[in-house]
Amino acid sequence: MNELSPRASDADRERTVLDLREHLVQGRLTLDEFSERVELAYRARSLDELEAASSALPVARTGPVRRRPVRAIVAFFAHVIRRGRLKLGRHGLVLGGFCDIDADLRGAEIAGLATNLYLLLLFGNVDIYVPEHIGIDVTGVTVFGHRRQWGREAAGPDAPVLRVRVFALFGTVDVWHVPGDLRGDYGEIIRSLRAGQRELPG
Repeated sequence: MNELSPRASDADRERTVLDLREHLVQGRLTLDEFSERVELAYRARSLDELEAASSALPVARTGPVRRRPVRAIVAFFAHVIRRGRLKLGRHGLVLGGFCDIDADLRGAEIAGLATNLYLLLLFGNVDIYVPEHIGIDVTGVTVFGHRRQWGREAAGPDAPVLRVRVFALFGTVDVWHVPGDLRGDYGEIIRSLRAGQRELPG
């Protein structure tokens, strides 16, 4: 820590996180980039370290955003993977039957502080991957299946929230909170998070 820099207070950290949240909603940060910078902000001990968490942000966009929001992910008798810099609207749909869907939202952009994702699933499996500092609220109805959350959710009270509403028959839905330093393919991520979950006290 730079001894000449004043210490950062909790209020300073919260102001930085709120500022980062605004950059996220404006499309300047992906969910993963936001989560990484929030982690830096909460660990910052000095104002210089806190400033580093919000440094080198892209300038505000002056023109229209050309990327269209992803409104639906659809899969029937297929394995579908969606990832990258997806743009999510306030509402999205995942519709699947006899399928396997990997929805990797770590690189996604969002349009608001709350994003609603509706899952309609028949004989299928959906895995959703999100960063740790994004809030998750999973509810719904699952018949002959399960819906579960894995990993550590480190979202603060002002964090953006992904609301997952599940309606599944013979379907499974798993939400994976992926740490920023965890790399590998989806199988490796799942194995690592499952192993860590088993180590948690009951």
